Amino acid sequence: PRDAANAPDLSGITARLAQVEQTAKTLTAETAKQDAAPADDTALRRVVTATLLNVSVRNSEPYVELLAASKSLAADPQTLKPLEAFASSGVPHANALCRELLAMVPKLTPAPAVAAAGSGIVDRLQESAARLVRIERTDGKAGDSSHAAIARITTAALHNDVAAAKRGLNDLPPAERAAAQPWIARADARDAALAASRQFAADAMAALTKPAQ
Repeated sequence: PRDAANAPDLSGITARLAQVEQTAKTLTAETAKQDAAPADDTALRRVVTATLLNVSVRNSEPYVELLAASKSLAADPQTLKPLEAFASSGVPHANALCRELLAMVPKLTPAPAVAAAGSGIVDRLQESAARLVRIERTDGKAGDSSHAAIARITTAALHNDVAAAKRGLNDLPPAERAAAQPWIARADARDAALAASRQFAADAMAALTKPAQ
């Protein structure tokens, strides 16, 4: 038998093993705690809600509940404010908006000039010539003819082109455009709602695909 005094000292190894065992227990406890905690699915819920909202907006469907859910998930709820105007009725289709404009066109047409009583023959001839002769630019835009602008507005409305119709209305003198101001405001509100919905959906998707910090 060997002398007991020459036995190797294993205390260092024993202490190291105890340390490794304690570290393993700590890691196991942390992993279990993380597994028990609910996953943060805010980004995913934002994408789903934003997508459903955008579909409803584009299809002219009411979206009161979706707007409320979107505001609770949005980083800045104020960016969704343009959507409030049409939440209960739905954003109007371009064809519906253009039908409204076509019904309004007769109110935009300027009344024909009436010759003053007692005016001379020369004055009446000049007024008749002014009604018959129009000089238009070769690029398709009338120089200062309200009739030409109204023709462009009517053509745009018939083609459900809201943007072109708005441009035509802006070519009218302020006095003649006054009757169409409610329609212009409604068209502007529609554009703002569509833009807000589209941007919210794009931002939600970008946040979902962004790598975690």
